[in-house]
Amino acid sequence: MPYSITPSCLALSRSVLDRAADRRRDTAWLKQAWAAPDTQVALVAGDRVAVSADRTALAFVSPDEAPAGERIFLGIDREAGAGRTADGRAVFGIMMEQAIDGFATLREAGVVLDDREAGIAVNLVGLSNWHGTHPHCARCGARTDIVDAGHVRRCPVCGASHFPRSDPAIIVLVTDDQDRALLGRGENWPEGRYSTLAGFVEPGESLEAAVRREVLEESGVVIGDDVQYAGSQPWPMPSSLMLGFYAVATGTAIDVDDDEIVDARWFSREDLKAAADTGEVVIPGSVSISRRLIEGWYGDDLPGSW
Repeated sequence: MPYSITPSCLALSRSVLDRAADRRRDTAWLKQAWAAPDTQVALVAGDRVAVSADRTALAFVSPDEAPAGERIFLGIDREAGAGRTADGRAVFGIMMEQAIDGFATLREAGVVLDDREAGIAVNLVGLSNWHGTHPHCARCGARTDIVDAGHVRRCPVCGASHFPRSDPAIIVLVTDDQDRALLGRGENWPEGRYSTLAGFVEPGESLEAAVRREVLEESGVVIGDDVQYAGSQPWPMPSSLMLGFYAVATGTAIDVDDDEIVDARWFSREDLKAAADTGEVVIPGSVSISRRLIEGWYGDDLPGSW
């Protein structure tokens, strides 16, 4: 099974900013960094970030221009000029209550942003989604306070600290003994949309076991011993970490669950290319690790996307 995906092709896995976690509790340094003349501030509202007019870059503002909202320290550009921090250019985020004109989702902007800005956007959206869905203490129900520059929520009643979460999910391209790829269509997807199979890892379960269980549950296909890790990508919509695999089936019989998956088919490379050319089959967009798994098996780019 010689397939692979190039890490640099995973649009949401790129990151070059030093997150500088050691500065998150340094209030004096954070105050100084916020006042530095070259500090950049990115804006987020839910799962949408502010982008430039041509939608190819993030739209940063200065601290003086930043709107009201909760402030998050995202990290430092170590080589971007010292400003007043003596460390590099600081980057913050502001969580706004509502998006305005000029905002885009990661699905829309993730592929066109450069490595630095893609990493900033993914981190900011992930934190924004976590704060938006976890405002109360899971122990006592009290409203929590944002501390550690936006990276922890602490309960003022029971003292519990709550941290951002990432839910592990496997995503797998399965092949058979004829080197055909198994793709499925989700219950709520339009006709023609197909993707790799995926699902969340359950408590006490290894990644390989999750691959075998999810494929069997959704398609009825049995996976053998050949399970190969391919790469990972954060998917903060709202809080997943996608762990990509290639796996080989022991048979070709398909029995979909009719719950999550309503159709699954084996595709040869020729079948998939012909179906993609005509639009009969449409695979996920370039921001998705699913597409990279499919094209890693196919050996080249494929036309069309969601």
